Amino acid sequence: MKSFPRSDRVGGHIQRVLSELLQKDIKDPRLEMVTITDVELSDDLREARIYFTTSAPKNINRAMKGFKSAHGYVKRILAKHLGLRYMPNIEFLYDESFDYASYIDKLLKSTKTDNEKNCKPPEK
Repeated sequence: MKSFPRSDRVGGHIQRVLSELLQKDIKDPRLEMVTITDVELSDDLREARIYFTTSAPKNINRAMKGFKSAHGYVKRILAKHLGLRYMPNIEFLYDESFDYASYIDKLLKSTKTDNEKNCKPPEK
């Protein structure tokens, strides 16, 4: 059985706490439709990159401003829940992987429709 590094376990805990915090406690309308997708921690647990996505790409800047506004509150609540000697410096980043996956899916669907137009059904 493969063991998980401590940074992965702490990152998962940060993701759970932050997701719950966004659902229940933070009332900022800029962060209403935000989902935390991943948390990457450095091996020494000093730096945390928190990736998020929104329901609409036009809300990215609003969400970034919302996270900047709530940064101190989020850090204080996370510190209380984590119980680490040092609270990691947190940085919020937009997760572009969903947009890229959507783009690839659109490309695949367009090639599928192009191939269907060019291919004839097999004759019996």
